[in-house]
Amino acid sequence: MTLRDDAEGLAYRAAWRMVRRLPERAAYAAFDRVACSMHRRNGRSVQQMRANYALVRPELDAAELDSLVGEGVSSYLRYWCDAFRLPRETPETLDARIRLTGHEAEARAIVERGEPLILFLGHLGNWDHCGAWATNSFAPVTTVAERLKPESVFDAFVEFRESLGMRILPLTGGDNAYPQLREALSRGGFVPLLADRDLTRSGVEVTLCGQRTRAAVGPARLAIETGAALFPLAITYEPIPGRAAHRVVARFGARVQPVAGRSEAEQVQAMTQQCVDDLGETIKARTQDWHMMQRYFSDGPRPGAPGDVRGLP
Repeated sequence: MTLRDDAEGLAYRAAWRMVRRLPERAAYAAFDRVACSMHRRNGRSVQQMRANYALVRPELDAAELDSLVGEGVSSYLRYWCDAFRLPRETPETLDARIRLTGHEAEARAIVERGEPLILFLGHLGNWDHCGAWATNSFAPVTTVAERLKPESVFDAFVEFRESLGMRILPLTGGDNAYPQLREALSRGGFVPLLADRDLTRSGVEVTLCGQRTRAAVGPARLAIETGAALFPLAITYEPIPGRAAHRVVARFGARVQPVAGRSEAEQVQAMTQQCVDDLGETIKARTQDWHMMQRYFSDGPRPGAPGDVRGLP
């Protein structure tokens, strides 16, 4: 670990302590100011968000796209404010700030029968709030987390999430997560996975909002191999009247089933595409809650490279 990593880790922990002690309105106002500054500076991550949004919403002109990007950066910073303030939450306050929609009743019935359940999530809204809520009010969570840098930040996140009752498996740098997920599901476990972005180079090509990308195959493979139920879950925000904080809306898509008469590879492809199609509907409707600041689409331009990145100076 470098001195820079140490400094970043200390700064992160200090911010975590400070933000959770601030009054709600002051905390979210501070993050809104940071979001406005990020949007104005138009750094590389904001440019990449703009490139992704431009491909999802090609009907927007430059001014409309820029406004949407501003909303997207604000939503992204809201997620981080939520994350810093999560230690303040109780089971009651978590429950008050979440609304479930879609095929929620079917998913809940599966959990209540003690059967395994997998959720296919995208980088939408506040999935950490959902995980904390689920562990108290739905089913204990077992999931995989991308290893962050500096290491001390990743360790702090894992330590905190596990203090809420969640089981966190690192994607890299530890034991292979896949057999541990299979074992959890064999005991009727609940496994939500961020899967709209392939981080392993072993994903499958899919189409999201008419654009080619690659998604993780873990949810579909696990569903086929263990018999666990698989649902896509799209998470967005909605305002709460009179509050600076927002409510988390979690929409369960229709259950995704294996297709008889196809090979396992074909089933994985079809099931993953069905999950991505469902998330794509929400990404199109609530683009600002899609926190994708990395290059995502196979044919999408990189910031600073030639291509249709409308609204860039």
